[in-house]
Amino acid sequence: MSYADRADERLVQDTSPHAMLTSVVRRLRSGDLGMIPVVVGLVVIWIVFYAMNPRFLSSRNLVELSLDSATIGMISVGIVLVLLLGEIDLSVGSVSGLSGAVLAVLLVYHDWPLLASILAALCAGLVIGAFYGLLFTRFGVPSFVITLAGLLAFLGAQLNVLGRNGTVNLPGDSALIDFANFTFLPPWLSYVLAVGVGLAYLLARLRTLRRRAAAQLSAPSLRWIVVRAVVIAAAVAGVAWYLNIDRGIGAMPLLWVGVIITMDFLLRRTTWGRHVFAVGGNEEASRRAGVPVNRVYISVFALCSMFAALGGVLAAGRLQAVSQSSGGTDTNLMAIAAAVIGGTSLFGGRGSVYSALFGMLVLQSITSGLNLVGVDAYVRYMVTGAVLLLAVTIDSLSRQARKSSGSG
Repeated sequence: MSYADRADERLVQDTSPHAMLTSVVRRLRSGDLGMIPVVVGLVVIWIVFYAMNPRFLSSRNLVELSLDSATIGMISVGIVLVLLLGEIDLSVGSVSGLSGAVLAVLLVYHDWPLLASILAALCAGLVIGAFYGLLFTRFGVPSFVITLAGLLAFLGAQLNVLGRNGTVNLPGDSALIDFANFTFLPPWLSYVLAVGVGLAYLLARLRTLRRRAAAQLSAPSLRWIVVRAVVIAAAVAGVAWYLNIDRGIGAMPLLWVGVIITMDFLLRRTTWGRHVFAVGGNEEASRRAGVPVNRVYISVFALCSMFAALGGVLAAGRLQAVSQSSGGTDTNLMAIAAAVIGGTSLFGGRGSVYSALFGMLVLQSITSGLNLVGVDAYVRYMVTGAVLLLAVTIDSLSRQARKSSGSG
């Protein structure tokens, strides 16, 4: 059978293991590296630190690593969205700190219910992001300038909200603290989750197979789909088994991964998501094609700040307090670096929300590994900077290779 998508190799689906390998080699030659560099880098980092200290890959350390990754990793999800548009948000750290302060003050000083306090904090982030979007679309102010101003303004707002005390401790019996630190899936539920992930993948791919076959497009074989579903379920079960040796899969990392999967679905399977990639790839062409460009910008900036607020809420629960330094130090840089290291292009139009997952795991692995081998903090900053520079260089070279091959 001749397929209608054979003329464009980017649309061809992998129909077998051999076809998948051939497709990967073809994409590498054309400069479409995707997330291969960050996955390879993560494996290398884990091997190196395991060789230096075997405790690095212990189940206890991996559980801690997952908990520590979730807060800034949640902020990085929003950064991926703005990078897909070729823009930037430098204020996510301040917005996360302000949202954490709003949560803590409402909860502790005004006796608001926890859920209402969390919703107020998230709404604060959503309004801030929508305001950024309006400034960007109505007045054409560069996002760099808008969010740099926001970084300073909302840092001041955070200090004002916290008041003279400067630090607000959350109640020790707060459900938020319990969720962020002590809530883990029971072992049996983690294995049920692994089977559920495999089944969800199987059903989604079967639906795709039927739709592509009906449209006379290339589609993977049923056997290949089943094999991949089994492999995915086995991999998740293996991770669950190893983490269950210690405390298991934490609720907060699970929420983070759930948000990533949901945003990936929205970006790849909805009109809004396709508009995000279109605007990031070529704004003027998108506008001429009828894409509501301004609405796309406003929605993305709003979501970015909302995820920053959610990260601030989770950080408050993890640290059991909010202080003047919340959202400060290297929160901004870590969130942005994770998205870039994960493979999201700084030039817009290319990337995946999974960049936030793998990029954050790389950064947190470096932090955890260097702490275990007992090096000073300055080494971590130097290594992180070097990894970030390497990631941007790879992205730039990949972009040049795609242009040369006519695929970019």
